[in-house]
Amino acid sequence: MLRSMTGFGAGKAEDENYHLSVEVKAVNQRFLDVDIRMPRVLDAFAEAMQEKIREYAARGKLTVSVRFIDKREPRKEIKVDKGLAQMYHAALNEISDTLRLARPFTVAEIAAYPGVLTTIETESDMSDAKQLLIQVLEGALQQFVTMREAEGNNLKDDLFMHLKILEGYAEKIAELGPEIVECYRERLQKTLAELLEAKEIDPARVIQEVAIYADKVNYTEEIVRLRSHFEQFRRILAEASEPVGRKLDFLIQEMNREVNTAASKANNTQAIQMAVEMKSEIEKLREQIQNIE
Repeated sequence: MLRSMTGFGAGKAEDENYHLSVEVKAVNQRFLDVDIRMPRVLDAFAEAMQEKIREYAARGKLTVSVRFIDKREPRKEIKVDKGLAQMYHAALNEISDTLRLARPFTVAEIAAYPGVLTTIETESDMSDAKQLLIQVLEGALQQFVTMREAEGNNLKDDLFMHLKILEGYAEKIAELGPEIVECYRERLQKTLAELLEAKEIDPARVIQEVAIYADKVNYTEEIVRLRSHFEQFRRILAEASEPVGRKLDFLIQEMNREVNTAASKANNTQAIQMAVEMKSEIEKLREQIQNIE
C-alpha cells in the first residue's frame, strides 16, 4: 500500500488512575525523525515509544504530543531536619542558661520553628502508566497510517497519470528516429547536388555518410531503458507493500538522464521539444515522490 509521508492521528484513554491523549502528525523528511513532546514523568517510556513508532513509520518528520493527567492523590512525605532541630534545642538551652530561665519547650514547640519540618511531594510509581501510554500511542499511529494510505492512493492516481503522459512522449520520440535519419539523407543529398552541380553523386558515399549519422543519432538504447524504467515505476506503485519513496526517486533520476541523452543525440528540434515536455512531467513526478514514504 502506497503511503504519503504527511498524516495525522490521535488517540486517548482513561482509567481510574490516569487520563492520556496522544497526537501524531508528520511532514516530509528524507529519513525518520521523531520529536516526542510529553511530561517529564513519562520520560522513562520514550524508548518504548520510539520502538512502537518505528513499527508504523519509516520516513518523515513526526511530532508526537502527549497530554497526561495523574488522577491519583499526590504522595507526600514530611522531612525532619534533625540537625536544625538540634541547633534550635542547643540555642534555646544557651538562652535559658544565660538568662537563668526555665526550659519549658517541648518537641512540638521545636518542631514549629522554621525549617525543622518540611512537607514534600514524592514522585509516584509510574510503571503502570506505560501500558496505557503505548496502547493510546498505537491507536493514534493506526489512525495516522490510515490517513497516510488514503493520501497515498490519491498520489498513486496522479503519478500514474504523469507516467502515462511520459510514455506517450517516449513513443513519439521513438517514432521520430527513422524520420530524423531520412531528413538528414535528403538534406545531405541536396547539399551534395548543389556543391557538385551537374556531376554525378556517388550513392555509396551518401549511404556511408547516412549510416554514420544514423549511428550517431541512434537513441534506441535510451528509449529501451526509459521503457524499462516506466515499467519498474508502474510495478512498484502497483505492488507497494513497504516504503518505496527512495526507489522511485532513484528511477526519476534515471529517467531524467535517459531523456537528456536521447535529446542530445537526436539533435532535432521536435525531439528536443518533446524532451523538454518530458522533463517537465518528470519534475512533476519528482515533486510528488517527495510526499511518498
